[in-house]
Amino acid sequence: MHNIQCPHCHKTFALDDAGYADILKQVKDKEFTQELHEKLEQLEKQHQQDLDLANEKAKGTLRQELSKKEQELLDLQSKIDASAQEKELAVHKAQQEMQEQIANQQAKISELQAKSEALDKEKEYAIKDALSDKDKELLELKNKLHALELENQNKLEKVQHEVALKERESELEKQTLKETYELQLRLKQEEVETYKDFKARQSTKMIGESLEQYCENEFNKIRATAFPSAQFGKDNLAVEGTKGDYIYREFDDMGNEVISIMFEMKNEADQTTTKKKNTDHLKKLDSDRTKKNCEYAVLVSMLEMDNDFYNNGIVDMSYEYPKMYVIRPQFFIPLIGLLRNAALNTLTYKQEVAQMRAQNIDITNFESELDAFKDAFGKNYERASKRFKDAIDGIDKTIKQLEKTKDALLSSENNLRLANNKANDLTVKKLTHGNPTMKAKFDELKREDN
Repeated sequence: MHNIQCPHCHKTFALDDAGYADILKQVKDKEFTQELHEKLEQLEKQHQQDLDLANEKAKGTLRQELSKKEQELLDLQSKIDASAQEKELAVHKAQQEMQEQIANQQAKISELQAKSEALDKEKEYAIKDALSDKDKELLELKNKLHALELENQNKLEKVQHEVALKERESELEKQTLKETYELQLRLKQEEVETYKDFKARQSTKMIGESLEQYCENEFNKIRATAFPSAQFGKDNLAVEGTKGDYIYREFDDMGNEVISIMFEMKNEADQTTTKKKNTDHLKKLDSDRTKKNCEYAVLVSMLEMDNDFYNNGIVDMSYEYPKMYVIRPQFFIPLIGLLRNAALNTLTYKQEVAQMRAQNIDITNFESELDAFKDAFGKNYERASKRFKDAIDGIDKTIKQLEKTKDALLSSENNLRLANNKANDLTVKKLTHGNPTMKAKFDELKREDN
């Protein structure tokens, strides 16, 4: 039994263990309800922070994606989808966690209610047996507990309603953000379509029916003024089954070649499924240049239009093949001018060298004869040197044989010296050591001598 004092009327009454446990359960239920309310508030704050963080992340991603070029459009779409999916997963996860916690709390409340109902039934049986004033007070306390549970249930429903409202607001905000992404995506797609249309019109205007025809027309426009003595035309002579597209050659007044360029033109439509690279054509171009004895090799290409490496001007490919360049069609005439000017700067030196060779042909012949004499003298010297070397090798072999003979004589002398030393060290005492018979004989001879 437990003595309990009422805080209102200050009466003391006794309670059995069941009643005391019931009152103790009421106090614990109140603490549990307060803890549940605080936990729900924390979950709601955490959920709001997750939503704010997801929104800030999505906004930062949007600002970064808008600053990229049009070739990153697909990456932008995938990142937008990933961001939306990540946000949905975060919201869904928070909802699941909140629902699981609410379900756990509801399960605990249901369990406590079941225990309370069981205790109520037991108390009803006890009340039927003997009803007293103290029991009436206990019943009143039970009724208050029931009212408190109803109040807690109403608060829980209110919290669930607020969570549902928050989720609805999150969905509306997510829908708004999705519409913003779709608008930005639509604008980027329009920019891409505009660029493609501009590219198509530019390609039609610049290339015309073919890239080769365009280059030939561009050259013929200024042939009479800029390149009056140059030869430029298609390479119609196939060597070993291959040929280039165009060859440019220019000669001076004396017939000396100033410059020669082998051109290869490559183009393809945007809808081509198998896209080729510029490097796929360099080996053949170098081979054609060598077969036609051209100094320079130039690939005029419309391939890899999205590669900035080939879009920034004249690309020097000399690290793979000597005197080779890759250009866009708009650099066709400027490159010819640059190479031609560089060749003209060295033309004076070439002419002087040719004139000096023509004037000094005797010196050239003398040098040839001198080279022939050097070759013949060198061969004779090599033969004499070889025989001299053979003689030296023979002498070295003889010296090695004499050294072996010397080593053998020295070894024999050393053995004789050791034998002489052993003979000098030989005494009667050493001979008779360990031999009593010989010792006795020598002692007898010694006594006779005495």
